[in-house]
Parts: sequence; structure tokens; C-alpha cells
Amino acid sequence: MNFRGRVRNLVRLGLGSALALLWQASPLWAADGAGAGAVEPLGIRLPIWSVLPFIALLGCIATLPLFAGHWWEHNRNKGMIVLGLGLPLVLLLWGLFGHDWAHALHESLHEYISFVLLLGALYTISGGVYLQGSLSGTPLLNTALLAIGAIIANLVGTTGASMLLIRPLLRANKPRQRVTHIVVFFIFVVSNCGGLLTPLGDPPLFLGFLKGVPFLQTVALWKQWLFVNGVLLVLFHFWDQWVLNREELDRPGSQLEEVQHHQPLRILGAGNLSLLLGVVAVVYCSGQRLGFGGREWPTGLAQVLTGLLAVASYFLTPRRIHDANRFTFGPIIEVAVLFLGIFVTMTPALQILNARGAQLGVTEPWQFFWVSGALSSVLDNAPTYIAFAAAACGLHQVPVEGHYLGEFLKNPAGWPLLSAISCGSVFMGANTYIGNGPNFMVKAIAEENGVKMPGFFGYMAYSFGILIPIFIVVTLLFFR
Repeated sequence: MNFRGRVRNLVRLGLGSALALLWQASPLWAADGAGAGAVEPLGIRLPIWSVLPFIALLGCIATLPLFAGHWWEHNRNKGMIVLGLGLPLVLLLWGLFGHDWAHALHESLHEYISFVLLLGALYTISGGVYLQGSLSGTPLLNTALLAIGAIIANLVGTTGASMLLIRPLLRANKPRQRVTHIVVFFIFVVSNCGGLLTPLGDPPLFLGFLKGVPFLQTVALWKQWLFVNGVLLVLFHFWDQWVLNREELDRPGSQLEEVQHHQPLRILGAGNLSLLLGVVAVVYCSGQRLGFGGREWPTGLAQVLTGLLAVASYFLTPRRIHDANRFTFGPIIEVAVLFLGIFVTMTPALQILNARGAQLGVTEPWQFFWVSGALSSVLDNAPTYIAFAAAACGLHQVPVEGHYLGEFLKNPAGWPLLSAISCGSVFMGANTYIGNGPNFMVKAIAEENGVKMPGFFGYMAYSFGILIPIFIVVTLLFFR
């Protein structure tokens, strides 16, 4: 064994011995079931304090943009927080649990790579498509654009759909004075509630797909999707018409004639649409095990193909299109950095929730809908989804290993619980600016274009007044 290997083993042995003594000596640090044999699941043996870095990281993501926005803008600073919270946790638990911890962490990092590559591909390819010109900013066409966004969000993700459509929508409504409500409803529908039907639609559902949920399983949520988005679109149409009527009274001239002036639409970079279909095909075929005799695809093949499609899009897209979209890699680097920390630090939380989730007292679909939704409102909805999916699996003794959600769905209680978690995580990510990644991005673009957007709590006044009553009806209709 070389010198470096000996040092590494000595460090592991020293950390493990010291922490094991502390763990046994102090009931404050001890996990439930401490001192039991090594045959117990990792989630039983993990100490409760091991979830603190996960909670701290999510707390930073939720609060630092509000209280230290300028400092938080730099991805380097996000990386410092991720490293500071993640690395000590990895070393401590590696010293305590060795192979068991390494196996759980390997699973998380494998899923992280797939997750980031998919988001990166969708972001890069959609950044190569530019809708030139503008539509008429009438209530009918505004409503139609939101409806289109709700549909295509299931193909290019809520982030991709938001980036494709928010600028044409703002250009269409530039003659109007009051457009805040248009952007708010855009966040509700396109950036969140629209992406419920496929794993490509929203990050939580893609994580579920990586954990074994069949690609077309979430299409079964079409009734919930249709109800929520249908109600929002009808409400938006009448609201927008009322606002336009008010402007007709308050301003001289015909506002309807003003907004009907438009430039013809033209799609630049249309070749990227075929690359987007390529990403969809790779995800679907790998998930359905098409090819290779119905066996699992070779490790890394789907990720490599997805990455190649993104690289092809970036180098084949003319510079002028990227400039028109103000395309940079900053946002996807931010996602990659933060989610590395999330995937690492949430690993103990997943194991503990899986092993001890019954202690939460959350057992019914309606409870999972509201609990996962409430946390998705103030935390990122992707880790919230996977955390409560692990808790639901624990209720039915399904360990969080491999494609465990596929195993969970074989249980009759599996789909009712998972559908509630899916809807809660996706829908209620719209409750605050920090519930889902595209929310802040859309807000920033709107403000760049002169739209006065509400602050954090002002936005919540919209969401609580509009969305919460709709979600109560959803509970009564689908999750009683």
C-alpha cells in the first residue's frame, strides 16, 4: 500500500474511532437503535444529526437570496457552502459506516450525474431556439400562449418552456401598463403546474424516473393536470380581460388596437427542436429498456448520448441566437453546484426517512400531498419529492436501493401515495419564488423588461389567494 493510502486509512480509522466513542457516550448524538448489530438498515443506524447539513443547505438556498442576494449571485460562493456542508459529512459518515455509507453515496452520485446531464441538455438545446417577433397581447392569445407552455413543459421541462416563451409573452404585452398578473400566472402554469405529465416536465418527476417510475406512469395524472391548469387558464383569461377593460377606461385611445400590433413570428434555430426530440427518445428508450434485448442499457450510455446532443446543439447554434436569448452557462452551473450538495447531504435523510418514516404519522395520500407540497413551497421541490417518496416506501418496507420506486409501485398502495407526492411537489412549487428553479429566473427576466414584480411576500399573496383554494379542491377530488 502506498503512503497516501496508508494516510487515508489512518484518517478513516481515527475519525471512526473518535466519533464512535462520542456516539456511544452521548444520547444527544445517538441514533435510534444505536448499538444494534450491523445487520440493521443504514437508516436505523444513522444518527439524527446527519440530516443537519441537508437542512442547513436548504435553509441557505431559501434565505440567502433574500438577505445576501449580491453575495449569493456568485456560483463560487455557492460552491463554498456546498463544500463546507458536504465534505465533512462525507468524511464523518465514511469513518463511521464505511462500505454501507459509500454504497448509499455512490447511488446518489450516479443519479446526480444523470439528473444534471438531462437538465443541462434541455437548458442548452432550448437556449438555441429563439422565437423572433411577437404575438398580439390580447387576453385570448395570452391565455393560448400559457396553454401552449403547459403542454410543451412536458417535453422541454418547465425551465425550457419558461425560457422559450417568457420573452415573446413580454414583447406581446409591451404596450400594456399592467402586466404583473400575466407574469404571475405564467409562473403558476408554465414554470410549475404544466410540467406534471412526464419525467422531462419537472425535476422531481425525473428523479422519480431515475428511481424506477415508468416513463409514462405520470401521464395517469392527466386529470389533476387538466383540472389545475384548466382552472388557472380560465381564471387568468377573465382576469386579463378585466385588466385590459380597466386600461381602456383609464388611458386614451383603444388599448385593444395597441396590443393587436405585432410582428410575424419566426423560429430561429429550429434544428434544435429535433435535438430536443432526441433527448426525449434517449430518456424514453433507456427507461423502457428498448434495445439490448430488453436489458438495462450499458452504464453511462444514456448520459453520454444526452451530453453529445447538448454539445452538438451548442456548437451548431449560431452565435446570434445565443446572444438574442442572452444564453450563458451561469444558471446551469448554479444548478449543478447546488444539486451536488443536495444529493450528497440528502443521502442520510433519505435513508432515515425510509427506515423511520412511519414515525412522522404521515400515512394517507392527502397528507403526503400537503406535506410534500408545503415543503416544496419553501424548499426546492426535487429533494422534497424524493425525501417523502422514501418515507412512503418505508411505510411498506421497500428499501431505498436501486429502482426502489418501481418496486414500490408494485404495492397497491404505491401509486396513490406517489401520485399525491408528485402533485404536491410539482403544483406547490408555484407557491413561492423559491419553490422551483424557473420562478426566480422568470421574475428576473420580467424585471429586466421593465415589469414591476411583487416581492417575496407580495407574490405569496397571489399564490395563497389563487392556488390554495384550487389545491383544497384537488384534495377533495383526488386524494381523500
